[in-house]
Amino acid sequence: MMDVKNLLEQTIDLKASDLHIVAGVPPMVRLDGDLKSIVDNAILTPDIINEGLKQILTKEQLERFIVNKEIDFSLAFSEKARFRVNAYTQKGSMAASFRRIPLEIPEIDALGLPKIARSFTNLKQGLVLVTGPTGHGKSTTLAAIINEINKNRACHIVTIEDPIEFIFKPIKSIISQREMKSDTHSWQVALRSVLREDPDVVLVGEMRDYETISAAMTIAETGHLVFGTLHTNSASQTVDRIVDVFPENQQNQIRMQLSSILEAVFSQRLIKASAGGRLVAHEVMLGTTAIKTAIREGKSHQIDSIIQTSLEAGMSTLEHSLASLVKTNKITIETAQEWTVRPDELNRLIKGSL
Repeated sequence: MMDVKNLLEQTIDLKASDLHIVAGVPPMVRLDGDLKSIVDNAILTPDIINEGLKQILTKEQLERFIVNKEIDFSLAFSEKARFRVNAYTQKGSMAASFRRIPLEIPEIDALGLPKIARSFTNLKQGLVLVTGPTGHGKSTTLAAIINEINKNRACHIVTIEDPIEFIFKPIKSIISQREMKSDTHSWQVALRSVLREDPDVVLVGEMRDYETISAAMTIAETGHLVFGTLHTNSASQTVDRIVDVFPENQQNQIRMQLSSILEAVFSQRLIKASAGGRLVAHEVMLGTTAIKTAIREGKSHQIDSIIQTSLEAGMSTLEHSLASLVKTNKITIETAQEWTVRPDELNRLIKGSL
């Protein structure tokens, strides 16, 4: 029988980011971005996984899983960590991915975020988006920003998550954390009712479709500060993704709305550090007059150039961030080249800094 709790303990002790349980292979963890087996010669079978996962699923969760073939939930585990869990079906058998969530919310500086990230905590209204691939620390960055607001401002923060990840402890703010299925039936209902909850700051765990994007924009437009995440790779792609989710006949109006509320897009990657572990490389786009004009006029292709020429305003391209990490010997040139989207620009910046 598979002891899921023992596997989770090992995941915590190794400081791995994820644990994967899939039939046909041993239990695997993701350590510094790479998958590694933690139990040699222990090939998991569907029956072993089914029995193991029943250790952690409640009766209600098991019923939902059987009906829907997949389920997201959070798992409180000892005093060391929590886990965000996605149990799913593959080739007819149960499988699961566990994302480790530290109990302590990290500080902005401890994450290696640029100084501009701290300025987001002083905003009173507008839309701030943290973007990047899955598993690259978006939730952790947002948690650090939200907790900084919690420490310094007396306001009402409402989070809508699927599932709840970091647990916030009220300091100066009051914090209402709402989880899908447990606290609300749908994103649409939760976002529609949030304006009646007297919020100052709203965190939308994931802006995943037309309804959530539209609602988040409306909340920001009505004078609230909204934070959200999107699975996009750059600031310009983020703008296009938001606009394209709407019907064509609404897109001009959406560009106008977005240009008036967008305060920042912070796009990040977690990449291997030379000394071990991972650190953040980032792109920063701020809602300056030039950026807002490009969005409003449908010229998102100009955004990259505007960012490149606006470094003094606090913006940064991914290549500038990568080159800076190479210059300070935090990552290798080879690692930077793996992650760049503009190799020529990266090489130019590295040569200029050497």
